[in-house]
Amino acid sequence: MKLEFFDLGLIHYKDSYDFQIKTYNKVKSKELDHALISCSHYPVITLGRQAKPGNLLVSEDELKKRKIELFNIERGGDITYHGPGQLTVYPIFNLGLIRKDIHFFIRSLENIIINTLGHFKIKAGRREALTGVWVKNEKVASIGISIKHWITYHGLTINVKKADLDNFRLIRPCGMDIMMTSMESISGEDIDIKEVSQTLNKEIAKWPK
Repeated sequence: MKLEFFDLGLIHYKDSYDFQIKTYNKVKSKELDHALISCSHYPVITLGRQAKPGNLLVSEDELKKRKIELFNIERGGDITYHGPGQLTVYPIFNLGLIRKDIHFFIRSLENIIINTLGHFKIKAGRREALTGVWVKNEKVASIGISIKHWITYHGLTINVKKADLDNFRLIRPCGMDIMMTSMESISGEDIDIKEVSQTLNKEIAKWPK
């Protein structure tokens, strides 16, 4: 699979979104086969297509006081939080060159995350009928994608730093009453986001098998 990697570092959500769309258009025009964008975001809450207003537990004024941005976006799923303690990854893949199967793609992303966490000695898995990756009953990674012309965008987030979990209390993550966890919370060790990114890139480069 011919795959271009882009690392945007710590970036505002709007800037990364604009870069996503430019990259999507390059894949659509066949300038690129596939692309993978990695980054972390300044604090932001995003509302997907299925988002319900009641899942945001504070006012927009309160978000402004906390310097947390808010965006309505076209990905699937409900509400989520992104912050500097997470690894956020946007796979811009042309499924027409791989396999035109949305469920296959989402399950593949889950497998890639599970394998990535395994490199850090974290045993993670799925929960029946729920998208994402879990450690016991706590969610450590979320997935929300969009697909147009069989090209994917938006993507996945892995909670890495335990210090960046508090803002999940401002929402009902994914529209559910669930607990979010992080790689550091599970392992009890300091984990470098860059190392997680490099490990995940290697797992994605192996895909599809």
